[in-house]
Amino acid sequence: MDHWGFKLFYLICALLAVLDFVVHRHTEHPWEGLPGFYPLYGFIGCVVLVLLAKVMRKLVMRPEDHYEKLEGRGGEHE
Repeated sequence: MDHWGFKLFYLICALLAVLDFVVHRHTEHPWEGLPGFYPLYGFIGCVVLVLLAKVMRKLVMRPEDHYEKLEGRGGEHE
């Protein structure tokens, strides 16, 4: 982890964390003004997307031999 890209990434993250306390935002709701609201909101959004993807996988997943069954029925792909 001694790559300069990681160091730059961590520096930018630290700078953004400090700026979160300094920069004034024009918010619509009171909870938007809480420190760290947007990183927490983004993290929760990513977790929800992953959980939804797991559920959707069960709904749309095809059997492992799906295409083999299609080839046996149609016979046009050999």
